[in-house]
Amino acid sequence: MKVVFIEDVEGVAQGGEVKNVKPGFARNYLIPKNLAAPATHDSLQRLSKLRNQAEKDRIKKLSDLTSIGETLTGLRLAIEMSSGPGGKLYGSVTTAIVATKLSELLETTIDRRIVIMPESIRDLGSFTAKIKLHPEVVIDIELLVHPTGIDPEAFIQQLDEQELASDEATKVELAPDSSEIDDSLIEVDDESGVSEDTEPQPEGQAESKTDSDTDNIVDEIKS
Repeated sequence: MKVVFIEDVEGVAQGGEVKNVKPGFARNYLIPKNLAAPATHDSLQRLSKLRNQAEKDRIKKLSDLTSIGETLTGLRLAIEMSSGPGGKLYGSVTTAIVATKLSELLETTIDRRIVIMPESIRDLGSFTAKIKLHPEVVIDIELLVHPTGIDPEAFIQQLDEQELASDEATKVELAPDSSEIDDSLIEVDDESGVSEDTEPQPEGQAESKTDSDTDNIVDEIKS
């Protein structure tokens, strides 16, 4: 079925375009929502006007979403979850949960499909999610998954203390052992084979001693 698109339909067409679509898609979705109209003579005469209006709507939508993106940038979204030993959640934080929290915050409906997460979150802690408001507006927000009954700020302080303790432990592990350094120096001195009590003899004395030994051997042979 050929239709004229009145508005942009993401992934399908832009306002003012004429396309063939499945009849069921047109009758059950596009036409009832006033996103498209049958490609009649009258609707085809309106193509130029529809294109201009769609472009204006597109610019306004991008502006509005950019403004929302600026508001959300750097946002810390607190999500309270029940958890067990070791911080494991009873359940998981999904894109649907994040979308619901954002909808409550912005007082508008947020589609879970614009929330991008590598996988569902199954632990307490701080995580990052991307919000794709528009192909040109993608922002990062922080997800603070905290235990039920604990204030988010108090939980943040716990995380900071744990990170500090972990850093201190790492520094201790990496610190050199002075006794090991001394031992290695001693081993190097021993392997050198040079005695501190041995003094080198002058070259003349060494040759004199050699000549004396040779004369003694000759005398013994003559006798």
